[in-house]
Amino acid sequence: MRLKNKIALISGASSGIGRSTAKLFAREGAKIVVNYFSSKKQAESVANEIKKIGSEALLVKCDVSKPSQVKSMVQQVLGKFNSIDILVNNAGVLLPKSFDEITDANWQKTMNTNLLGTYNCIRVVSRQMKKQKSGKIINLSSIASIVGSLSSLPYSISKAGIDAITKTLAPELGKYNIQINSVAPGPVKTDLLVKNYSQEVIKKLAKETPLGRIAKPDDIARAILFFASQDSDYITGQTLIVDGGRIRR
Repeated sequence: MRLKNKIALISGASSGIGRSTAKLFAREGAKIVVNYFSSKKQAESVANEIKKIGSEALLVKCDVSKPSQVKSMVQQVLGKFNSIDILVNNAGVLLPKSFDEITDANWQKTMNTNLLGTYNCIRVVSRQMKKQKSGKIINLSSIASIVGSLSSLPYSISKAGIDAITKTLAPELGKYNIQINSVAPGPVKTDLLVKNYSQEVIKKLAKETPLGRIAKPDDIARAILFFASQDSDYITGQTLIVDGGRIRR
């Protein structure tokens, strides 16, 4: 088991990539903190699946855009497990709007959840990791940070900001044996994708991908596992593109 007895906090773990990552980590021996904001029923389902695998799960409701809630969440985690070995910043939103249709509310919600949420979690969790002198932080970026989004300027900017956080913090956190990296998926078959794009668009995206299909959440979860494991101990400040070959550089 690659993550035996590790404590992993996964934001937005109730569905999609977060859900797949939580279950994969549990199969690799980790104890999972299942963070959610609105989908309690889905989060409970994830926790139950983790328990069936044979691992432990702690369910914590938290809006990651609120610093006070993040602080409370981390206190709950430390109260139960005494440490946090892995942080996966997965919580995010995509609110498709053309440039002329973007509202202040649309902009703020995207930035607050995607970018500020990532920052808030790193800020609090890294304090504990510094005390431990070890830790793995994996941020969910997107190829939209490189080539732009199909439908949301704020989304692209928020993901580019996440890559900037990853690169900027790597030297500072490296002094404490903490590795921080990003995973940048292409299109992934999640509720978020199905909700925001038509089947015609999704089929087109699959056809344009060299591997001939849209990613499954498990495809991204395995890349996250790489960065969470000892296999990546000498890698930090990097963004790994996982997009079936859409971007080649």
